[in-house]
Amino acid sequence: MPAKRSTKAPFWETRTLAQMTRREWESLCDGCGRCCLHKVEDTVTGEIFYTSVACKLLNRNTCRCRHYRDRHDHVSDCIELRPEHTGNLGWLPDTCAYRRLDEGKSLPEWHPLLTGDRESVHRAGISVRGKVKTAENVSEDEYEEHLIDWIPVGQRTCRELP
Repeated sequence: MPAKRSTKAPFWETRTLAQMTRREWESLCDGCGRCCLHKVEDTVTGEIFYTSVACKLLNRNTCRCRHYRDRHDHVSDCIELRPEHTGNLGWLPDTCAYRRLDEGKSLPEWHPLLTGDRESVHRAGISVRGKVKTAENVSEDEYEEHLIDWIPVGQRTCRELP
């Protein structure tokens, strides 16, 4: 006899970000690593630009933090994303589950919660795997030389700006 499929809607469709448990909240991270890239802000417009320079704690293969639980001991200005940040997540990549749910959008088709596979974000080309340098090799003064342009998701890559 085939297993019964649950007709219950997934938690991300029935709860707001603020209503989620810690475990649910953490499971929204797709492991792309984009939020761990250093960013440059245009002081006039407030626009945020991503660089191809990753935080020194980012494992560039797994696209996960090497010291997630105690990352603030290593990188004091690491932003800890919390439910109280909702409504102010525009600095996150437009592919990010936190930002998408906060904006009333659904999870993207390649998200590991939908595929059941942590590698799906990498196969879809959304992650930074193989696309970034470590901050240890680039000074903060050089970040503007490493700005990147995220190509639309359909093209699944990024490129450095001239």
